[in-house]
Amino acid sequence: MKHILILICIGAFSFNTLQAQKVIHPHHNNNVKAGSWRVLGTVHAKHTADHDALNVPGPHDYYRKIKFKVTDSPVNIQRLVARYDDGAPENINTRVEIPKGGESRVIDLKGGKRKLKSIEFWYDTKGFLNGKADVTVFAMK
Repeated sequence: MKHILILICIGAFSFNTLQAQKVIHPHHNNNVKAGSWRVLGTVHAKHTADHDALNVPGPHDYYRKIKFKVTDSPVNIQRLVARYDDGAPENINTRVEIPKGGESRVIDLKGGKRKLKSIEFWYDTKGFLNGKADVTVFAMK
């Protein structure tokens, strides 16, 4: 009986946490509502690399904001380039250090009526003993 009560409490807590974040995964729903965060993808930042690119899965959409969530190891994102459907790049100097398990600030995009196609970012990982950092990119309409 005690185990069942503990499982019910854990399930209720998990459900409330998932509802509060309003994260939409691209393979579940392509019609993302404004104000909802959508997972664009995850890259594995290694100590042997200094930048990665994330191609936004189609169908491409208009996004106003992005943010990064880091797991497994801290990472320092120095700058990023957002590329749109017309090929034009937007260079963004970020210089943000994200701790293990942390998130970046929300970064405003100036895409306007351009659809986001890719995000390329330059980084360095902190602490060789911490391993690689998994960097998940979120976007909001």
